[in-house]
Amino acid sequence: MARNTTKLTNTEITQAKPGDKVQLLSDGGGLQLRININGSKKWLFNYYRPVTKKRTGITLGTFPDLTLANARKQASSARELLEQGIDPQLHRDETERQQLADQSSTLKVVAAHWFDVKKTKVTPDFANDIWRSLDRHIFPAIGGLPISKLTAPRVIEVMRPIEAKGTLETVKRLSQRLNEIVDYAVNHGLIRANPLSSIRKVFKTPLKKNMPTLKPEQLPKLMVAIANASIKRTTRCLIEWQLLTLTRPSEAAGTTWQEIDFDAKTWTIPAERMKKRREQVIPLTRQALALLDVIHPISGHREHVFPADHNPRTHTNSQTVNMALKRMGFAGTLVSHGLRSIGSTTLNEEGFDPDIIEAALAHVDTNGVRRAYNRSDYLKRRRTMMEWWSDHIEQASSGNFSLAASQALEVI
Repeated sequence: MARNTTKLTNTEITQAKPGDKVQLLSDGGGLQLRININGSKKWLFNYYRPVTKKRTGITLGTFPDLTLANARKQASSARELLEQGIDPQLHRDETERQQLADQSSTLKVVAAHWFDVKKTKVTPDFANDIWRSLDRHIFPAIGGLPISKLTAPRVIEVMRPIEAKGTLETVKRLSQRLNEIVDYAVNHGLIRANPLSSIRKVFKTPLKKNMPTLKPEQLPKLMVAIANASIKRTTRCLIEWQLLTLTRPSEAAGTTWQEIDFDAKTWTIPAERMKKRREQVIPLTRQALALLDVIHPISGHREHVFPADHNPRTHTNSQTVNMALKRMGFAGTLVSHGLRSIGSTTLNEEGFDPDIIEAALAHVDTNGVRRAYNRSDYLKRRRTMMEWWSDHIEQASSGNFSLAASQALEVI
C-alpha cells in the first residue's frame, strides 16, 4: 500500500531551520525540498528514468524564488512527461539547447551568414541593394525572430503593406532573398524544411517591363541632348563611355585607370565587379581611347576614371547617368541601362553575329563549351563590331556633339 505523504505548507517551509546535516522535506509525487547546512532551500524532483529505470533527480529551483505552488506545477509537468516516456532532465537539456540555438540563430543572424557568401557572387552595388532591402523591409519586424519560428503567414503579414503600395518587384525580390536565406538555414541543419517555399504564390505578380530605351534612329537626338545638357564634364564622359563600351551602369561608373591597358587597347573589368562574376575584357576603340584622353586631366591622378564629387577617392554613383538623363528630358523614355539596349538593337539590325553581341554585353552563355569558345575567340571579332559601333555613334553625333569624336579629330 502506497504511503501517504503529508503535503508541505508555506509556513512549514519558511520556518524550517538548517541543522548540522542536510534535511529533506517531501511534498509527495517525487517533489522534495532540500535544506542545506548553509540555510539554502532547493526544490528537487526525484524519479526513475524511463529507459534505464535508475533513480535520479533534477533541481527545479530555489525557495523562495520558486514558490511552493510553482514547484508543484513543475513537478506535475515532469510527471506528465514521464507518462509519455520522456525523461524530464533530457527534455529540459534539449529545451535549453534549443533556446540557446534560437538566440544565436535569429533571422537577421542567419541572413548575415548567408550574406557573407552571397556578396561574393554579386557586384558590390547589388550586394548593398540586397542588404538594404532586408534591413528596410524585413529586419525591423521579424529580424529578431528565431529562424526556427519563422512561418509563411508571419512573413506574408510583413510583406502585405509592401504589396499594397504597388511595389510588386520589391515583394518579388524580398521573397527570393528570404527563400535563399531559409534554404541556407536548412542546408546548415538549423531547421528541417523551408516554410517559405511557396509564399510568392499569394502575392500579385508584377508585370514584366522592359527598361525604357530609345529606338536606334533616335540616337542622333540623344547625342545632341548630351552635347547641350547642363551637366558636369565627368558625367558627360561617363554617359559616352557607357554608350561606347555597352557596359552596365555600375561597371562603367566604377572604372579604374588600373583596369585600362593602353598598349593592348583593352579594358579588363575584374570578376568581382561583374554581374555574372566573370572577368570581362572590352576592346577599346579609337573613340573610347580618345574619351579617356578627355577625362585624364580631371582624374588621371585618381584611382577611378569617374571620381565622385564629394569624395574623389571613390567613384561616382551608378545612378549618376540616370539622374542626368532625367534632367535632360528623358524621364520615362530612357534609363542608363537602356543605353545597352540601343546598342544591342542597332547591332542586331545591322546583322552582326548574335553570339558576338551577347558576348559584348557580358551575357553568360548557358552552354559551357560555347562559353569557353566565346571567351577565347570572340575578342578579335568583338573589336571589329565595337569599332563599327563607335563609328556609328560618331556619325550620329555629326562629328561635333561627341567628346570622344571631337578629341579624336584634334588628335588627327
